[in-house]
Amino acid sequence: MNPTPAPSEITPPEIYARRREFLRSSIGLGLGLTGAVPPAPTFAAAPARSSYSTDEAPTPREHVSGYSNFYEFGTDKADPARHAGRLRTRPWQVTLDGLVKKPVTLDIEDILRLAPLEERIYRLRCVEGWSMVIPWLGFPLDVLLKRVEPLGSARFVQFVSAVQPEAMPGVARRVLDWPYVEGMRLDEARHPLTLLVLGLYGAVLPNANGAPLRIAVPWKYGFKSAKSIVAIRFVAEPPRTSWMQAAPREYGFYSNVNPAVDHPRWSQARERRIGEFLKRPTLPFNGYAEQVADLYRGMDLVRNF
Repeated sequence: MNPTPAPSEITPPEIYARRREFLRSSIGLGLGLTGAVPPAPTFAAAPARSSYSTDEAPTPREHVSGYSNFYEFGTDKADPARHAGRLRTRPWQVTLDGLVKKPVTLDIEDILRLAPLEERIYRLRCVEGWSMVIPWLGFPLDVLLKRVEPLGSARFVQFVSAVQPEAMPGVARRVLDWPYVEGMRLDEARHPLTLLVLGLYGAVLPNANGAPLRIAVPWKYGFKSAKSIVAIRFVAEPPRTSWMQAAPREYGFYSNVNPAVDHPRWSQARERRIGEFLKRPTLPFNGYAEQVADLYRGMDLVRNF
């Protein structure tokens, strides 16, 4: 599945044998680079393929990192690839707090040691009507959430993304109220499909795709999968997310992929896979209904969009 790496992508054994040093060195390759998607350092060993993976062919890497929404770097789909090389991803810490027994702040290196990475090839469906198939590297988000022992009163999880004004030209424009905030129910966050992502295509997660860590929630529209996360908070009530605050008629809290519920400005019934000319039907829950439909049993999925 992974292409043969170019010489610039091969990490010397003396580096990858020491994960901490490897991770630090990998950041230097991305600093100051803009324009074309730079090569990314590969991990020491190829992670095992998860049984949750689709058997569809992955979208080429240059499209995955060269065509994306990451408004902190600009609203054009190519802006993340142009500007995200400035993002400082070391040092990086993530705070987990709120309604938990054991709040904690973890370094990214500590998070990488929590569980072995696995490859999951997930479909991604964006609300604008385009889609991709992406080979993420990570482990279930619940591995991280268990560390803090959520209280019984914690029913929702809030994700807060980084704000680095000197590195993120998009935050100077008040397209959204920064920092970017997303959220979901706790049972959604703890579902086995919800992935804590640390890599892509066998390599360290590129800045343009939300380095150094993000989530991937494959049955929801792409904007629900928060990038460059610095805080995870456990709360009792649904958090007010960035897109709900900006356009509540267009973006609901759940944002499950639903071909029967149109966006106010376009249909969601069909989608165009990046790299293909013809459109294809959009699948309920993005094709993951068998795994997640029970989470919403008895709910009105038109009202709870």
